Amino acid sequence: MDMVIRAALPAEYAELGEITAQAYLADGHLDEIENDAYLSVLRDVAGRAALAEVLVAERGGRILGGVTFAEPGSPLADIAGPDEAEFRMLAVAREGRGQGAGEALVRACLDRARAIEGVSTMVLSTQRSMAGAHRIYSRLGFERTPERDWAPVEGLTLLTYRLKL
Repeated sequence: MDMVIRAALPAEYAELGEITAQAYLADGHLDEIENDAYLSVLRDVAGRAALAEVLVAERGGRILGGVTFAEPGSPLADIAGPDEAEFRMLAVAREGRGQGAGEALVRACLDRARAIEGVSTMVLSTQRSMAGAHRIYSRLGFERTPERDWAPVEGLTLLTYRLKL
């Protein structure tokens, strides 16, 4: 069965929110485990979908993971400038890993960015601990941009990457 990357449907928002939250929890990317305030953000797919494009990777009717694609000017673009697109909250369910879903989701974001007139770069922020995602970014040609690293909350420095399109 082929994997399909497509827009998340409203009926899938709760499932994707839970996949995203559980990926962050299981991989140790949240400090306070179940009480972390970011969990509600990760689970709020409807909120993201109202402001940006939320994509899912689906195979055989099963959601493997998702990502949020933010065009320039989107309120969900944390670091993107006027000629940059950004993606956020890339997450793949544990049982869906190793099947290419993460890379397929990133490639879909790149395709969307290339289709926007004036967008020359894709950017992203990631945690130091997200080694699997870093391998995808490296494989696709993203470069580290340490001068853009930032801290959304005290004690959490996010690493940044970019890819010229």
